[in-house]
Amino acid sequence: MKKKLVVLTGAGISAESGIKTFRDSDGLWEGHDVMEVATPEGWQKNQDLVLDFYNKRRQQLKEVQPNLGHQILAELEKDFDVYIITQNVDDLHERAGSTKVLHLHGELLKVRSTRNPDLILDWQDDLFTGDFDENGHQLRPHIVWFGEMVPALEEAIPIVENADYFAVIGTSLQVYPAAGLISYTYSITPVFYIDPKPISIPNIQNKVEVIAKTATEGVAEMRTKLFELENLS
Repeated sequence: MKKKLVVLTGAGISAESGIKTFRDSDGLWEGHDVMEVATPEGWQKNQDLVLDFYNKRRQQLKEVQPNLGHQILAELEKDFDVYIITQNVDDLHERAGSTKVLHLHGELLKVRSTRNPDLILDWQDDLFTGDFDENGHQLRPHIVWFGEMVPALEEAIPIVENADYFAVIGTSLQVYPAAGLISYTYSITPVFYIDPKPISIPNIQNKVEVIAKTATEGVAEMRTKLFELENLS
C-alpha cells in the first residue's frame, strides 16, 4: 500500500507560474486593496468592481501554465497516495495531473449562487451583474473571501490526520485557519517545509525538514528525500 503524502500549498507555488499574490505588494492585489475585492463588504459596496477583478484573474489564469513544482507533485502519485490541499484558487495542480485536490479558498473557474452557497457552477468566461442562477439570483465568484467561513476545512482535517508524510509548500503559514492544519499531524509524522524564506513553526513537535528553496527547486529535493526514506529508486 502506498504511503499517504499530504501537501499544503500556497501562493508561492503558483507565483512561479506568473500568478501574483496580494502579499507581494503591501496588501495590494494586482493594484487593488484586498478589502475592496476580497471581502463581503467590498462585494456589497461595488459588485461590478469585484466581478471585473475576478474576470481579469480568470483571463490571466488561461495564460499561465503549471510549473515543475506542480508537475513533480503530480508525478509523485506513481509512488505515493498524494492529496493536495491548496490555498490557491487556480487550477494549476489539476492541469499538471494531480487527481486529489482540495481547494480551501474556492476556485476561480467556478461561480456560485449568492442565495444558495451549495449551488456551484463551472465558469470559464467573464461574470457580470445580471448573470443569475436557475432561480434568478445573482452569481458570484466561488471564492472564500476574508471574513467568510472555510467550509472545506472540515474535509481537510481528517486528510491531514491520516498523513504518513506532510509537506508545506509556498505558504507563509500566516493565513488561518489553513495554517493551523499542520497541528493536526501526528507528532511522528515527518514534515517537509519548502519556502525560500521559511519562518519558525510554533507549537509543532514533528521532525521538520526545512528546505529553504523555491517551490520548483524544493519539491524536487523533497522527492529525492522521500525516495530515500522509502528506498525507492
